[in-house]
Amino acid sequence: MERFLLKGIENTGSADISGYRKAGGYNNLAKALAMQPAEIIDEIKKAGLRGRGGAGFPTGMKWTFASVDPKFPKYLLCNADEGEPGTFKDRPILEKNPHLLIEGMAISAHALKTEYGYIYLRGEYPKAKDILDNAIKQAYDEGFLGDNMLGKGIRFHLSVHQGAGAYICGEETALINSLEGKRGQPRLKPPFPVNSGAFSMPTVVNNVETLANVPYVIQIGSAAYSKIGNPECPGPKLFSVSGHVERPGVYELPMGTILREIIYDHCGGIKGGKKLKAVIPGGISTPVLPPDKIDCPMDFVSMPKFGSMLGSGAVIVFDETTCLVRVCYRALKFFEHESCGKCTPCREGTAWLRSIIGRVEEGKGKKEDIDLLVDVAGNIAGKTFCPLGDGAAGVVANFIKHFRSEFEDHINHAGCRFRN
Repeated sequence: MERFLLKGIENTGSADISGYRKAGGYNNLAKALAMQPAEIIDEIKKAGLRGRGGAGFPTGMKWTFASVDPKFPKYLLCNADEGEPGTFKDRPILEKNPHLLIEGMAISAHALKTEYGYIYLRGEYPKAKDILDNAIKQAYDEGFLGDNMLGKGIRFHLSVHQGAGAYICGEETALINSLEGKRGQPRLKPPFPVNSGAFSMPTVVNNVETLANVPYVIQIGSAAYSKIGNPECPGPKLFSVSGHVERPGVYELPMGTILREIIYDHCGGIKGGKKLKAVIPGGISTPVLPPDKIDCPMDFVSMPKFGSMLGSGAVIVFDETTCLVRVCYRALKFFEHESCGKCTPCREGTAWLRSIIGRVEEGKGKKEDIDLLVDVAGNIAGKTFCPLGDGAAGVVANFIKHFRSEFEDHINHAGCRFRN
């Protein structure tokens, strides 16, 4: 399919407004400003656009909840805190096509009747911060942002807020707390951000990729957009592929593209001609898949039927030489480090899981450790404020479900036989 989200990013100066406008940039904003806000929301609904941050919630429905709330001002927040291990799909938009995101936010702001927007950017993207700041200035200078967008009397102000490197701030309520200058920890829901978010006002939080899809819906119309990929969750999708493949990178493909096709056709197969051992399909917090489960359509509706989730679309590929116990251990070190500490099951449980898996990895494991890991994971899942605890528990439970023999091998042989 023809690229839209990544269109022209290989060109020098793609982040500059002049190149973006030559390619038709901001024409969709002009088209949208001639529409009524309710018309835009209706188009997004009919297009079937779902959030691309991981949950896959219908974007039009979220916008409707916020739009009918009578409180003002309303806020539009772009979640650019791309901290999920294996996920780097938003980075090309932020660094190579920032005006697409700005245009998407301006259209969304008009639809929501909001005058204020923030791009919450992960602290580990300093280059993107400079690029976004420059792109926003250019948009102000040419009248695409400010008090009088394109002379239509519509006001929208946008700025970048840089995070401090906390993975938890990818969760929308923790992001809002951080934006307000508070500790980045999740809030109890309800109330949901659409009714009580930033500064206790109605707030829409959308991912970078989600907002970058908005101009495309306006350009081609909801009917055409809804025919791309899976009709239940249509549109283009960015997949960031890493690990043991010949051509890792970010690929723009129709939602519902088969995982096997992504690995073997688009990415050139397993590096060095080795055999596939496992795939994490949507970022480290999504359930791992064995080789016989990769004929799955990569979309929000189909993936649960294959025992996993689409998540952020971050595909991590492991070949036959990989120690999956080691992978599981590294994942738990990450979750333990990034737990905000608010919930006891997550704060204590992630450390306990990491300790047990570390013992197994070091060759000091006991036979009962495998069942203990499953038990501890079960006491974390579903008992935390946000999905971080579920992610940690799911990693352990699913690695053991599909690769229990490898854990047993570590225990029986007092260590790893894959490590050099």
